Amino acid sequence: MSTETRSRATVAVGTLWFLASIAAVVEGFRQAIFLAPTEATMGNVQRIFYWHVPIASVSLVFPYLNLAASLAYLALRRRNIFRALAADALAVASAEITVLYTTLALMTGMLWARPVWGIWWTWDARLTTYLLLWLLYVSYLLVRRFSPTGQTSVLAAVLAIFAAIDVPITFMSITWWRTQHPAPVLRGDGNLDASMRPALYWNFLAWFLWGVFIVGFRYVVERRRQLAAQTDALRAIEASLEIAQ
Repeated sequence: MSTETRSRATVAVGTLWFLASIAAVVEGFRQAIFLAPTEATMGNVQRIFYWHVPIASVSLVFPYLNLAASLAYLALRRRNIFRALAADALAVASAEITVLYTTLALMTGMLWARPVWGIWWTWDARLTTYLLLWLLYVSYLLVRRFSPTGQTSVLAAVLAIFAAIDVPITFMSITWWRTQHPAPVLRGDGNLDASMRPALYWNFLAWFLWGVFIVGFRYVVERRRQLAAQTDALRAIEASLEIAQ
């Protein structure tokens, strides 16, 4: 397959994925606002749940993509630099979407907590471990931005390994410790009414599709940046050789 054909196929798949994401977001909004029943205790503020839970749940998927890409980079960086750079681009993209989604989850969680608990924040196990996850991936991006040239990808990949450890701790925090955060609604002692499930599932699909689309888009942008940097480096080497001659 030629480069031009591959590029056209990528654009076609990306466009279809983008349209599917929009359709899922619209349907998720319609289900959450107009079709899901009003919760008896919390009233309409409970509708934040239909966005908060999917965003928070999907945000725990991308750290593992970041971990896999980081491990691939460490394994390939001395054997196949081109594949290693591709893995590094995927690591960057997945880290950025993790920061975006965890930020949205923290914000929607606080908007829900204020009218229900009477406070914006409490240092319980789920919230604290999730905030730590956010801080770890913000640190990951800061390392990539400010670490010395030539060491950026390696330092970030090592940090990604430690950051991923917090994901199962966050996921299991409600099971392992008594917490003010509500119990899981789709596992354990959770009990979500059947009439509320379509809105939740549609928003799960919507935020997953959006996350994958953004990762793919950001990956393409990062690969182009890498290729441009390689081209500039080769030109600089050629110019220095010409001067030396």
